Amino acid sequence: MISNLFKRHIFATFMCLNAGVASAAEPGWDLQLELGATFQQKNDVQIPNDNEGTKFALDEISGSGPWATARADINWNIDEKHGMRFVLSPFSYSESGSLDEPVRFAGEEYAPDERIKASYRFNSWRVGYRYNFMDREDWRLWVGGTLKIRDAEIKLSQQGVSSKDDDLGVVPLLYFAAEYQINPEWLVQADFDGLAGGPGRAFDISARIAYRPDDKWTVGLGYRGLEGGVDGDDVYNFAWFNTAFTSVAYRF
Repeated sequence: MISNLFKRHIFATFMCLNAGVASAAEPGWDLQLELGATFQQKNDVQIPNDNEGTKFALDEISGSGPWATARADINWNIDEKHGMRFVLSPFSYSESGSLDEPVRFAGEEYAPDERIKASYRFNSWRVGYRYNFMDREDWRLWVGGTLKIRDAEIKLSQQGVSSKDDDLGVVPLLYFAAEYQINPEWLVQADFDGLAGGPGRAFDISARIAYRPDDKWTVGLGYRGLEGGVDGDDVYNFAWFNTAFTSVAYRF
């Protein structure tokens, strides 16, 4: 009798562990929200990217932050292998400071040691496909591709003088994600969207420690790094942002 009870206990424990693991690949919808504090590590600009423009550090005007940011990730698990991703990631700031030297930007000239306003926008809207090529008790791995719609603008204003450069374009990215199950409730997650080549590059990478109390809710703490830019005929801009965030996810 004791032996039978022990076997039933082991079997029940095994089923619970596998239920928590299998739920990560079940068809359905996941909504994940991130709320974070974003710091600017660098933001170098030259527009136009020739002798008519001056290369300067936008972060010397605006400072390093932090700025409050939010991001939404929507995952549609079509089946246990195939899924779609939708990402809404807006970001912008407007700050005032001063320049150390004269700057020519987007057809206007700006004086040093005088108050100047810098506005920066980099909204990222994405749609992607992912394939779950490994689904074990402890590890789950995905690979796929992403189309990123880049909605960007840089603007300077000083004593009635103002100029800006904006850009709206589509960028293809490679996608990779991993999840390691420490135990039935705790896990480590990481994801990557990125590609380098031609005149520019874009990298978006994150890692988090997450707690999953049941098969519906997941909360986590993590870091996200965004780095990239373009060195083209008209525009030079490379930026690097770091975000510390908390996240909450719900499975429908």
